[in-house]
Amino acid sequence: MVSPHSAAANIMAYAQTLNGGGVERTLLRLAQSWSEMGRRVTLLIGDASGPLAAELPSDVDLRVLGDPSLGAMLALAGHVRELSPDVVFCPGNHYTGVAAFMRMRLGRHCPPIVAKVSNRLARTDQPFGIAQGYRAWLKLHPGFCDHVVAMSPAMRDEAIRTMGIAPGRVSVIPNPPVRRLAATAPTWLPSGRFLLGVGRLAQQKRWDRMIDALPWLAQRDTELVILGEGDARPALEAQVAALGLGGRVHLPGYDPDPRPAFARAAAVVLTSDFEGVPGVLREALAEGAPVVATDSSVAVREIVSSPAHGSIVPAGNAQALVNALDHWLAPNRLRPMPVPEPGIDAALHYLDLFDSVVAERRRG
Repeated sequence: MVSPHSAAANIMAYAQTLNGGGVERTLLRLAQSWSEMGRRVTLLIGDASGPLAAELPSDVDLRVLGDPSLGAMLALAGHVRELSPDVVFCPGNHYTGVAAFMRMRLGRHCPPIVAKVSNRLARTDQPFGIAQGYRAWLKLHPGFCDHVVAMSPAMRDEAIRTMGIAPGRVSVIPNPPVRRLAATAPTWLPSGRFLLGVGRLAQQKRWDRMIDALPWLAQRDTELVILGEGDARPALEAQVAALGLGGRVHLPGYDPDPRPAFARAAAVVLTSDFEGVPGVLREALAEGAPVVATDSSVAVREIVSSPAHGSIVPAGNAQALVNALDHWLAPNRLRPMPVPEPGIDAALHYLDLFDSVVAERRRG
């Protein structure tokens, strides 16, 4: 057990909801490990009623705002002033605005902030004006983030380039692997050949691309399962109905452990506009499932490092997506050898980083 006298003995982190996003799920895994390692951990959550509620660690200090809006998270500054944590962890770039507000409100009394890069920073999907503003926003991050964590070397390089942050203030720590829960595949999986998508039903994920591709596959009996929940569900259900795919597309909701489904899927598909380091690709490859992914992040080519592991297609190229899926759906196609996931010691590496950042602040 880590000594309570460690520099970062008291850690605070925050999240908007527990609706099943990868950022929030990773945060819960890290928080549990940090607590098990002897640190005091406080989680500030806007709404704790989502699908991930069952994964909340029992031994952390939970503070629930009762408001799922991002604006409600600005209350973080008051809670930090009250609790005086040694370090504040920002779990993803969606949340860095909250960290910036906290720094502004607390000034020199603000504890060190360590922020994780959870999504692509060099965005090609944004309109020109928004992209210009976003690039300017990224350049402000070195002014309020003490340290940045990237989940892969390529994302580290991207953070240094887009933020203009000193290389010594950026570390690479992969996400910790998901703990296996289920022993067998769920009974609702199709009995025949199917493709599998895992992720929030959100615009970013662009599941509409996968649904559009389904009628054009050479294997016409192939089904599609998308595990996740989100506000894009009505639009996706309407798309399925309009294409007459009600018997081939299944949206069963969030699954806390999709790994047994990975083992059964003909391929795992990711059709996003942008991603960070997609954990679903690593989880699929660990189960020996081939992947078909858009070039939604610099990390995708780090994960799908060989054509034997899967295919990478340009985002928005419908024909390339169909061709890649047909390749992996071909009869007798060999599946990849399982690829072990990195990040086993992620929680410990975070604690070492927190201690270093806090000690440096105290010396300064």
